[in-house]
Amino acid sequence: MSEPDASAEAEIRRLLDIMAALRDPATGCPWDKEQSFDTIAPYTIEEAYEVADAIAQRDFTSLPDELGDLLFQVVYHARMAEEEGLFGFADVAKCISDKMIRRHPHVFSEAAARGAAEQTAAWEVQKSAERAARRQSGTLAGVSVALPALTRAEKLTRRAARVGFDWPDAEQVLAKLDEEIQELRAELPGAEPERLKDEVGDLLFVLANLARKLDLHPEECLRHANEKFVRRFNAMERDFAAEAKSLSELALDQMEEGWQRVKAAEKGRASGTR
Repeated sequence: MSEPDASAEAEIRRLLDIMAALRDPATGCPWDKEQSFDTIAPYTIEEAYEVADAIAQRDFTSLPDELGDLLFQVVYHARMAEEEGLFGFADVAKCISDKMIRRHPHVFSEAAARGAAEQTAAWEVQKSAERAARRQSGTLAGVSVALPALTRAEKLTRRAARVGFDWPDAEQVLAKLDEEIQELRAELPGAEPERLKDEVGDLLFVLANLARKLDLHPEECLRHANEKFVRRFNAMERDFAAEAKSLSELALDQMEEGWQRVKAAEKGRASGTR
């Protein structure tokens, strides 16, 4: 393996020192001193999403900054743990290094090279052993409850599929989707919030499963749909503004007509570039 980058080590040390200064009981930042694992956790999730967004936008100029924000979250949690005598940043780095070596014997040992499928199977065996060591038993153990709901649904169904609890193909999932839609329709007249939540949840869960069966990530699918909606809605709003019209002054059928124009124009541009 290559020699460690001295500049990287120096910058990590600098970051750790900055974090220690921010949390210093006497001279640190008042806001930073008040934070806890619970209050910082939402920022950690937010920073991870901002990293993903920079990648999706291919904004590689901003990516180092976003990755730095995410790294700072790791350093923050490690510093708070060190203050409580739990662990430190070195323990965090050691844990992930040890784990990667343990899960990649085909790279870091004399084991024979494996194909991708065999490596994936070995990875899962190793993860199962690690969950057992943490006394996490059961097929679904270890799927984090903190994941975005669609992502967690995809992971839960993927885990269940490993033991054969799965539809044979996407067509079967689509049939289940039709069934769930009918169940939702049946609940609409009464409109009891808890029942509606249950049925809409079932619908979303099946959709996440359908995405998995099609080798798609449901979170990415929804993110793509969100961006498409924003793009088209903004274009529609601009078109009406050019006519000195405000959306709030228009009837729904007028907005729908504008939406369809934007949609047709977008599809026309897409077909023209092929």
